[in-house]
Amino acid sequence: MGKGNALKGLILSGGKGVRLRPITHTSAKQLIPVANKPVLFYGIETLRDCGIKNIGIVVGDTHEEIKAAVGDGRRFGVKITYIFQEAPLGLAHAVLVSEDFLKKEPFIMYLGDNLLKSGIHSLVREFRKVKTNSQILLAHVPDPSQFGVAELKSSGSGRGDKVVKLTEKPKRPRSDLALVGVYMFDHNIFKAAKAIKPSRRGELEITDAIQWLIDNGYTVRSHIVDGWWKDTGHVDDLLEANRMILDTLETRIEGHVDKESRVEFKVVIDKGAKITRSLIRGPAIIGPKTVIKDSYIGPFTSINRECTIEHSEIEHSIILEGSRITGMPRRIEDSLLGRFVEIRCSRKRPKALRFVVGDSSEVNLI
Repeated sequence: MGKGNALKGLILSGGKGVRLRPITHTSAKQLIPVANKPVLFYGIETLRDCGIKNIGIVVGDTHEEIKAAVGDGRRFGVKITYIFQEAPLGLAHAVLVSEDFLKKEPFIMYLGDNLLKSGIHSLVREFRKVKTNSQILLAHVPDPSQFGVAELKSSGSGRGDKVVKLTEKPKRPRSDLALVGVYMFDHNIFKAAKAIKPSRRGELEITDAIQWLIDNGYTVRSHIVDGWWKDTGHVDDLLEANRMILDTLETRIEGHVDKESRVEFKVVIDKGAKITRSLIRGPAIIGPKTVIKDSYIGPFTSINRECTIEHSEIEHSIILEGSRITGMPRRIEDSLLGRFVEIRCSRKRPKALRFVVGDSSEVNLI
């Protein structure tokens, strides 16, 4: 498996994030924060913690924003190489454009908008030791028709069941095992990606490339992941991932909390934040230089840096940098607000609703 069993990392961070518009009209979906940290950063740290120091990031239209956020990798203790993909033409296409970076070395491919609670350290260690051409991660899901689905056959070796069939988003799934966005390959994946043809949606599917390996006598093993896994491509999944990460926090209060405020359960309040006459009920995180005044911040809420929340209630939501919420007559919940959003309620009469709303936005009034 190469000199010293060295592995490279490949993180896919292209794609347009259509399902997260309007947020992704102006921001890369991989940089939307979960517990105030961009989703992409979790992937970089996961690979680093597995001992992988050389990581390529496949980027597309949002490459400048991603480069500005990640830099050369030194802040994470890794070396980052950026690989440009001219269009989102499929995961197998992303592998092909990365061939010059990966060369003949085995690698871990990680989708930049995925989160895994348990990490992949033991799986990477297994891949280093066991001679296999590919190892894929699977998870039981309630609606497998939305994913690539695997059919397995027992290997009898105790090293993971053998994969016999992969189907991309089948109408009638043969199992409930979905492909998790983490893949392990040796150099034979390039041969497979070059051999397949684009799917009906015009993409080179990684499921087709893995199926080619299976059909041509290469070994593809599977591992069913423990704990939770989230593809954060939908708002509901992003909020659920935020909830799960916040639930792992330990209380840390570095900002100012006045005597008339209460902080309950697991809450992080970063430096420069000010809490005045408010109740913060965790799990929750309040970013640097954010001001919370005469408000209630409920469980599973992430409020980013330099926000202002006054005379309002927020619960189970993600509020991005620089946003301002004032005078809300009802609680905001299950919401994702972008950067520098302003929501306010005027007490003036006659009462009316006034909106300036961008493309692909959603507004619910109850």
